[in-house]
Amino acid sequence: MPVAQPAASQGDQSDRSDDALRSEPRILYLSEDPQQIRAQLAGERISRAQAGKLRDEISTDEITPLPCMVHFDATLGRHPYTGLKTGGQLPIGRDAVRDAGITVVVAGLRYGKGSSREHSPVAEKAAGVQLVFAESFERIYRQNADNIGLLTSTDFDLLARLERGEPITLAQVLAGRDPLAAAIVAHGGLLRYGQVRLAGIRDARDRDADTDAARPASSDRPMTLFEKIIARHALVTADTAAPTQPGDGGFVRADWRFIHEYYTGLCAHLLDESFGERLALHEPHGIVSFEDHLTIVHRSPVHLSNGLVGDVRKLSQAHRSFVKKHRLNDHGSLHPAIDVGDPRNEGSEGISHALMTEQYVLPGQLAAGTDSHTTHLGAVGCVAYGVGTTDMANAFVTGAVRITMPAVLRIELQGQLPEGVAAKDVVLHLLAQPRIRAGEGVGKVFEFAGPVISAMSTDERATLTNMCAELGGFTGMVEPDAETVRFLKQRRGIDFMLEPWMRSDPGAHYSGVITLDCTQLSPMLARPGDPGNGLALASLPAPVRIDIAYGGSCTAGKRADFDQYHAVLDWAAQRGLRVADGVQLYLQFGTQAVREYCEQRGYLQTFEAVGAQLLQPSCGACSNCGPGVSVNPAQVTVSAINRNFPGRSGPGSVWLASPATVAASAIAGQLASFAGLRQSCGAIADQDRSNA
Repeated sequence: MPVAQPAASQGDQSDRSDDALRSEPRILYLSEDPQQIRAQLAGERISRAQAGKLRDEISTDEITPLPCMVHFDATLGRHPYTGLKTGGQLPIGRDAVRDAGITVVVAGLRYGKGSSREHSPVAEKAAGVQLVFAESFERIYRQNADNIGLLTSTDFDLLARLERGEPITLAQVLAGRDPLAAAIVAHGGLLRYGQVRLAGIRDARDRDADTDAARPASSDRPMTLFEKIIARHALVTADTAAPTQPGDGGFVRADWRFIHEYYTGLCAHLLDESFGERLALHEPHGIVSFEDHLTIVHRSPVHLSNGLVGDVRKLSQAHRSFVKKHRLNDHGSLHPAIDVGDPRNEGSEGISHALMTEQYVLPGQLAAGTDSHTTHLGAVGCVAYGVGTTDMANAFVTGAVRITMPAVLRIELQGQLPEGVAAKDVVLHLLAQPRIRAGEGVGKVFEFAGPVISAMSTDERATLTNMCAELGGFTGMVEPDAETVRFLKQRRGIDFMLEPWMRSDPGAHYSGVITLDCTQLSPMLARPGDPGNGLALASLPAPVRIDIAYGGSCTAGKRADFDQYHAVLDWAAQRGLRVADGVQLYLQFGTQAVREYCEQRGYLQTFEAVGAQLLQPSCGACSNCGPGVSVNPAQVTVSAINRNFPGRSGPGSVWLASPATVAASAIAGQLASFAGLRQSCGAIADQDRSNA
């Protein structure tokens, strides 16, 4: 029997009932033991104690793996947890959750980590799941669940009551949540809430606001740069004042809202369902659309083997239709008139985060995008964070973007980076720190500072802010400085003047400070399964052969990344070295501007000389959407992308590394740093050359 009353439709204007939720639920404990999961799906009822250790860090890639991402309706209910890997197995098949009548799901720590795909809670709800318990939730997942009326709780005492057959109330489930989150859930979701409660939005800086609480925090209190930007963008609604303290729920005005083709169809579907022909977008000139995920799927092994190319074509068509109808700023496929299944259709103008950083956002602004790696933009000193599809749909029509005010965690990078160590090595080292592994950064703003940051290019800073998504953060930021001004002049030709307020004040409050001495860092890796599985490459106990080396994605497709690829591969080419036998090296540009940069500097000839395969801009293998993914479990990949969750880039195992390590490993045929490659291959190659 279901544990909760189903959420009202978007068109129902009545509040959600607080009647007692039904007892006798069908509970599924996502145990680390795959046999326990199978037994529950077969009808066996077990207790929390019998379930044993629960799976931690279940990602949205596992809840809704790529094959189901082509759907955006009730069909998703066939798919939840089909990518869940536990005990080395995939114990949950298609239709299993719905057929078993599961209404409550229970998991461990950091549930819903990874991408912002709202498909995950939508799939759970469509399968009949009405309440998810976890020891902790990732921010975007939980906010997405709120937005569609899927209940979530960290109160395992309520779970114990359900096990005993006792009823629980909606008020008990929502106890401890911020008032805005509770109100949204009580209304059955954000779009219903927005239609009822978001009339008459005002800027919090408006002196005509009725209450002092609506005004930004006083400037006489030392503030972080994040707090200052939020204060300048805060909105006042009927239910919320300007968010100022961690945990405050509220809304902000975004200078930029952006979406990509994986989510536009779902967004359009939600808006049409709620507004029909009445739909009018708020300030459409501030909305940017991208085709950056699916433009090379006709070369994607997983899409081809699963017969998904036709369904992907529908996503692209839905995206283009919405963009055309509302005349949005658009960065699309290089050949939008050509069918997505045509092999001539290669790539896009660029990946959304990279293009937003290259062409749109400015220091002090605020941006929201339908992707967890929207945090990338914070490298130029703005606030940028990922939201789900319903959040974006609501923002499209109201101009208000939901926020739960986070705390700010300062990351001090001291010392100087040794030669051969890059930003990717720094973030992999940070991910492996005990405080981060314990969840200290979850839901927080990462403010990067220190002499190492001052010496970094904006591209390298973007690697750090991009991977705040993996750190569990709300976003990442770097204070704008002379390097930011240089970047904006070089990339956009604008003379930007920094304003005195664009910095954190001395004495500003932080939830904590993590200081890293970067002087002793060396090239890093993350073992397969999670970006937090970090270890120094030099500490590998035995050689690890590779089959695929991939450099690209928003994290590693920037100019600075290609400088690193080229430094290694040019060294190899000058010594007659090529990509090792049995290894495929893929290099994929983040934007067309990056490709042009490489062409102008003569990089392309070097890449081709060593046997690299060059790919036009797209998210590609990072999102399992193009060449560079594994095709069988035995294959080993070394990749410069940001995530290596199970199944993320094919069925094989994925090691994360810096661009230089990816390139060096491709030449060596095994995991190797550039220094290690020089040591092992340099002497031999130099001797061969002298004997020629």
